[in-house]
Amino acid sequence: MRAGRLKNNLFAWMLLLPSLLFLLLFTFYPIFLTLRLSLFQVDLSSPEPTFVGLGNYRTMFGDEVFRKVMSNNVWFALGTVPAGIALALLMAVFANKALRGKGFMRAAFFYPTLIPMIAAANIWLFIYTPEYGLMSRVFSWFGGSGINWLGTPGLVMWAMILMVVWKEAGYFMIFYLAGLQNISKELYEAAHVDGVSRFTVFRKITFPLLMPTTLFVSIVALTNAFKLVDHLMIMTKGGPNNASNLLLYYIYETAFSFWDQGMASALTVVMIAVLLLIAAVQFFGLDKRIHYN
Repeated sequence: MRAGRLKNNLFAWMLLLPSLLFLLLFTFYPIFLTLRLSLFQVDLSSPEPTFVGLGNYRTMFGDEVFRKVMSNNVWFALGTVPAGIALALLMAVFANKALRGKGFMRAAFFYPTLIPMIAAANIWLFIYTPEYGLMSRVFSWFGGSGINWLGTPGLVMWAMILMVVWKEAGYFMIFYLAGLQNISKELYEAAHVDGVSRFTVFRKITFPLLMPTTLFVSIVALTNAFKLVDHLMIMTKGGPNNASNLLLYYIYETAFSFWDQGMASALTVVMIAVLLLIAAVQFFGLDKRIHYN
């Protein structure tokens, strides 16, 4: 019996071996190299890497731009994640109804997800253009003057949040739609017989049973909030005055514009730590409060 169990375990590990090799080569090994490089000064002024220990981290946490970028990323996540999840849930509930043209409606909701981020950024760049952009035209109908959405520090982050919510909500809607279709119709029929209102049905039945989906979607949305960078390349390049700069774009600038590989590695380590912390809090905190049956 022990030999049979050992044989089964060996067979299982052999099946996992290709995936483990890819994980080791393309995930853990690059993370190790990044962590090691973050302890060295590697820039244009250093012909050879110089060990500085935690010097890069001390410089980073004392940098005003880094603090601004982290603050921007927190506000960006707070703006995009709840709004994107709420809009996705609303669209999923609406698209799940037995209405005529349901397929067209679902396709219309999902369509922004199919547009590459670079193309979406160019579309919204035109929408936000002062004077003749779509947003400025709409405001001019109500007597407002042309607003420079991407050139005003107080407005540019809201403009980015609006674009990302529009881009991602359809993607999250697909998961909610699948979750809705897995809820037993008998629960709704029993609630209808008892005369329960629609809002109470949603609050007591639909939303609690969608919590596993919400946990998954929230993790994806939060990680996306720290990984998005393409739209900044097209729309603002982090400006004006770093008002729209996000962590990943700051890492890109540090590595490939300023050629400071050591500092860029330290910034990458911080981003990995933030993402791991977010995932840990959500899994070990929220997962215990979720009912899967």
